[in-house]
Amino acid sequence: MVTRFFRALVSPVLITAMLVLSGLVADRIYAGALLAQLVAGAAVGSVLVSLACTRMRAWAVAPLSMLALAGYLAFALHLSAQHAAVTGDLLTVAAEALRDGIPRLLAVLVPVEPQPDTVAVPIVATWLAGLTAVELTARTRRTLVGLTPPVALFTGALWLVGPSAPRTPWYALAFAGLAVAALAFTGRVRTPDTGVDPDTARALRLRAAIAGGTGLALILALVALAAPPVARQVDTAPLDPRTLIDPPDLDALDENPLIRLSGWALQPQEKLLDADLPADTRIRLAVLSDYDGVTWKVGATYRPAGRSLPRPPGELSTGTVEQRITIAGLTGKLLPAVATPSRVDGVRVAYDQATGTLIRPEGLTEGMAYTVTSQHAAPDVNLLPAADVPGGDTMARYLTLGPNVPESLSRLAQQLGADNGAPYQRALAIEQFLAEHYRLDPQAPSGHAYPNLSFFLFGPAHGGGRKGTSEQFSATFAVLARLLNLPSRVVVGFTARAGAHPVTAGDALAWPEVYFEGLGWVPFHPLPQPDQQAKPLEDEFKPEPEKSEPPESEAPIPTLPPTDEASGPAAGQSAGPGDGVNVALVAGAGGGGLVLLLLAAFVVFVLVGRAALRRRRLEEGSPEQRIEGAWLEVGDALRLAGRPAPEHLSAAEVAAHAADAAAPVRGKHAVHLRAPALDGLADAVNQTVFGAGTARDADAQAAQARAVAYIGELKARRSWWRRLIWTLHPGPLRWRRK
Repeated sequence: MVTRFFRALVSPVLITAMLVLSGLVADRIYAGALLAQLVAGAAVGSVLVSLACTRMRAWAVAPLSMLALAGYLAFALHLSAQHAAVTGDLLTVAAEALRDGIPRLLAVLVPVEPQPDTVAVPIVATWLAGLTAVELTARTRRTLVGLTPPVALFTGALWLVGPSAPRTPWYALAFAGLAVAALAFTGRVRTPDTGVDPDTARALRLRAAIAGGTGLALILALVALAAPPVARQVDTAPLDPRTLIDPPDLDALDENPLIRLSGWALQPQEKLLDADLPADTRIRLAVLSDYDGVTWKVGATYRPAGRSLPRPPGELSTGTVEQRITIAGLTGKLLPAVATPSRVDGVRVAYDQATGTLIRPEGLTEGMAYTVTSQHAAPDVNLLPAADVPGGDTMARYLTLGPNVPESLSRLAQQLGADNGAPYQRALAIEQFLAEHYRLDPQAPSGHAYPNLSFFLFGPAHGGGRKGTSEQFSATFAVLARLLNLPSRVVVGFTARAGAHPVTAGDALAWPEVYFEGLGWVPFHPLPQPDQQAKPLEDEFKPEPEKSEPPESEAPIPTLPPTDEASGPAAGQSAGPGDGVNVALVAGAGGGGLVLLLLAAFVVFVLVGRAALRRRRLEEGSPEQRIEGAWLEVGDALRLAGRPAPEHLSAAEVAAHAADAAAPVRGKHAVHLRAPALDGLADAVNQTVFGAGTARDADAQAAQARAVAYIGELKARRSWWRRLIWTLHPGPLRWRRK
């Protein structure tokens, strides 16, 4: 009787152990031990329910087990919600956890925070595997088939972990040992029905058990010895299931928050957030690591994260800073926090481990409050002069620049680094050069492409050059640093005071950072001091003028010798008709006709070419191409009118410049009509740049109408001879466009 009872319990106990072991495997990527505990409870609960219902009909077991699962799942979700500080009623939390559990589990950042939507799927899968396994082994006596659900659960746990945990063969060995034990202890030893006394039968069974146990021990010993060296031979990393889910998308303002600085500078009193800090510090909004010569971009891969956040690689910590932040007027998805956050309470976030920055995928809302604990880093300044910068693939991202770097930028970088061999000295040289020679101007236009940076560095001071916002200072520093092989990036954030104070748009700031070995990312401050007078730019730092080769000398034109009057006809004597043809008259007539013919051909060529160019721009191509064509037509018109728009201006600023260029002329021939405004066309151009694929045919037609109306009014305000030159000017056919 005891033996039969023992044999009946062996299989459920081993199955429970296999299910618990699967939970331990999955728990390696979770924070804390809560998941392992909840999975163990699900394994024990499912097996006990099935054992309690062994004497019931098979069709009644599943409904009763599902009721028990519902009760246990409610308990587990409530417990995990309390643990993760997830608010909301239980029904809403359960519905969201069951609906979003699988994609959330696949997309979440490691270590995974045990919360309702990350524990629901493992609990349900464990319960169903336990129910199926016990029913198959207890009712059908088919242990091998009954072990299939635990094996599938264990395989799923290994797949979920992927490369996110260290490789170890011991979990697989323990699982295989439990499976072999289940098969050995539940197998039947057949003895003859007659002619064998009970003592002999017991002896046979004992011998079979000993033989099976010995074989199992030998197999496990062999596997234990062979598994580690075999595992070391496997070089291929397992698939990371988190790569199967696309991260949240960012719009243009979140992907490149640098372009928001000029707008914030125009409204410095706008309240963006409230911050309660223990000391004066900077609040980081975004880290921009990628530059293509036109735009600095975040380039981050955000993954859903729990409250605990892993530290980015290479980041150091010298202290802890706890801050309380309440959102006011700040929009977008980027979540401000002091660098580098290690824990976030009060809001669910997505996290980029490479940069240590946060977003809220649903977007920021006014009044949203949260608490962040950050691991603050303060590098030892005494170690900086001797610090080196790393190289290789790990820093390739922070050394890459867009193609076609202007020669003037490369030349300036080489001059700044010529007398500074150490990396820190090179970075200080860039910082000092920018702070001493350029002015901080909150009214400066936005832009950090190569042409914008060249104008900022070398443009005439009286024409808007050599001044900018922190956008130009930080972007220029980072580009020059990369030209000197210094890993650099640009950070956008805010300056904040100690205590509870509002953070306004005037506190917005961009600053560069350089990575040093053993010290991490070190911030620099290339901005001039308040009321500091900018030094004139020395000649050695100015770009060299373009050199043009002198034209090759041409062969001298042969000339006739002077005419000797004595050799000609006598004075008063005229050449008669028979004396020959007047060669000079014939040559002059022929040459004049050729010039007129060439002039006519030139006029026809210009008129036909410009008409074809306008038709191609305004009538052919996609709506985006036609809007761009209308914008190019306006740019050509401004150049023909003698009022070209500077290259560094944004679309809205070009529209304002065009309005000034078409201002009414005062005097005898005063014009009292206003030229059509180009604000709508500028908005359409911005739409094609930041919202590719959203323009419609109606937008393109409206852009064409605005451009044609403005160009016609601008041309009508010129004098008659200027209008004639406008019509015949070949410039639009040869001007280069960027």
